Amino acid sequence: MNRLPLLLAVLALLGGHGALGFYLPGVAPQDFKKGDTITLKVNKLMSVKNLPYDYYSLPYCRPDKIVSSAENLGEVLRGDRIENSPYQAKFRVDQHCKVLCRIGSLNKAQEKAFKNKIGDEYRVNMILDNLPIGMVRMRDDNGEQVKTYERGFPVGFMDNNDKAFLNNHLSFTILYHKDAETDLARIVGFEVEPYSVQHKYEGKWDAESTTLTTCDPDDKKHLSDKGPHQVVAESKEIIFTYDVVFKASDIRWASRWDTYLLATDDQVHWFSIVNSLMIVLFLSGMVAMIMLRTLHRDISKYNQLETAEEAQEETGWKLVHGDVFRPPAGGSWLAVLVGTGVQLFGMTLVTMVFATLGFLSPANRGGLMTAVLLLFVFMGCFAGYFSARLYKSFKGEQWKQTTVRTALTFPGFVSVIFLTLNFLVWGQRSSGAVPFGTLCALVFLWCGISVPLCFIGSYFGYKKAAPEDPVRTNKIPRQVPEQPWYMHPAFSILIGGILPFGAVFIELFFILTSMWMHQFYYLFGFLGLVFIILIITCAEITIVLAYFQLCSEDYHWWWRAYLTSGSSALYLFLYSLFYFYTKLDITKLVPALMYFGYMTIVSASFFCLTGTIGFYATYIFIRRIYGAVKID
Repeated sequence: MNRLPLLLAVLALLGGHGALGFYLPGVAPQDFKKGDTITLKVNKLMSVKNLPYDYYSLPYCRPDKIVSSAENLGEVLRGDRIENSPYQAKFRVDQHCKVLCRIGSLNKAQEKAFKNKIGDEYRVNMILDNLPIGMVRMRDDNGEQVKTYERGFPVGFMDNNDKAFLNNHLSFTILYHKDAETDLARIVGFEVEPYSVQHKYEGKWDAESTTLTTCDPDDKKHLSDKGPHQVVAESKEIIFTYDVVFKASDIRWASRWDTYLLATDDQVHWFSIVNSLMIVLFLSGMVAMIMLRTLHRDISKYNQLETAEEAQEETGWKLVHGDVFRPPAGGSWLAVLVGTGVQLFGMTLVTMVFATLGFLSPANRGGLMTAVLLLFVFMGCFAGYFSARLYKSFKGEQWKQTTVRTALTFPGFVSVIFLTLNFLVWGQRSSGAVPFGTLCALVFLWCGISVPLCFIGSYFGYKKAAPEDPVRTNKIPRQVPEQPWYMHPAFSILIGGILPFGAVFIELFFILTSMWMHQFYYLFGFLGLVFIILIITCAEITIVLAYFQLCSEDYHWWWRAYLTSGSSALYLFLYSLFYFYTKLDITKLVPALMYFGYMTIVSASFFCLTGTIGFYATYIFIRRIYGAVKID
């Protein structure tokens, strides 16, 4: 029975529509009775053009005491700053035109703050019962109108004359699903429609008794967006108001994230992924068939040779058997990169499994980031073990230095970029700046857990006997003949990285969009398929090019096997440049540096991951083919 269609269906169900009846965010549902007080929380201000900022960096209405909600490590690293707000409501009790607060006169600094955020198209994020606020937008889906949400709502807007207007009235719609047997209900939707209204009132302002003429809660006078709008200008008065409307909904609590996750066009995604899958599988099948037939013929031919003289007359990969396992130059650094790649591979694989099962859904804010970080730390033992095993097979003697390099090189590289960017972001007073306490926690995870685990893994790796090579290595190195231009290392390495990148670049677009355009990414089933395709592609393209290299009697395959598939990271970084200039509207220096800094980290991680996959595939392949021939 062919299990591939079943596997695709299961992955599509879990990853493609992970929210549909499959909800494992680690958050228990909360039941509300009519009249229960509910408090709306605020989160960061975000923009696709600039850095995130704390909500109260703008002169919005403040509660008596600002209290930060409990945050996990991933939320802090993402720049989330969840705090209480003065917005309150009674569950299932509608409110109309409730005055939140009044700013009697904007000063120059407040005017500048509002105008800067409006000009950079900042959006306000709020949270109710773990649901982010969203603006309703209808999308056409095969002639049918489907409701989707835009994350957050704009701080304000600019007119054609570059005059700034502030959204000072919020109309909240809270959807709830009522239990059929009791009076309890659960919140299943959190919607908003922002308005800019220049409120008016009669007489002198009194917070207790003044009634607005533009928005009277008694006669249920509704607002419109026709104007006059609230202008942002020095000495202008601003009154913040809000409505709350509760609506019963058929949406069940387990499916309440579905609408938030419909922002992605599934049809385009399906078509792109399936198209990529078919092309790569077809190419992989062709490559595998050619390699199996060619190798079978070569091995049979060489094993039928009766004399050494006949063997000397032959050319090809058999003639370099005495040099193919000769340790490479810079073997210590190769072992370090391979160990780092194993660490990243283990982290990626386990994260993918948990994400596909729904444990790292968008409802679990910061869960994905926290999981990635902790898994990388605890995979340090595998980095030390595999690095030690490879270096011991090279008969290296500087094992302590190699272990230190494995433990410190890649995390140190990431830390230098991260701390530099964090210093720049801190200078901008952005909420994206990681606090000092969190930095101390990261240092502890690295130096207190990851480094010791790396040394423990290295100890067991060196303690175990090195794998025995299938053929002996000659004492005198064989001279490598002059190679044709198409077998030049630089050319073959660059060619080798195209196919692995081609397997992932479609999914890469969605990942970059979720990272930099503030959209939810939840298609982990698709991502799992792409990851499998990436592994197969890296392995096969590296094996094929290594085979051609050995047939040209060039036995320096160690580094080239790593760099062949690892070069796909170069194309990833070039694609990030293309994405930056064609999709993003970042014009300020610090956000641009953040983008390229983080994409450098992503590209370096991808280099180690793909390079290690290609290296081990080639390593196993070469041991198998030389172990299959008869060597006198």
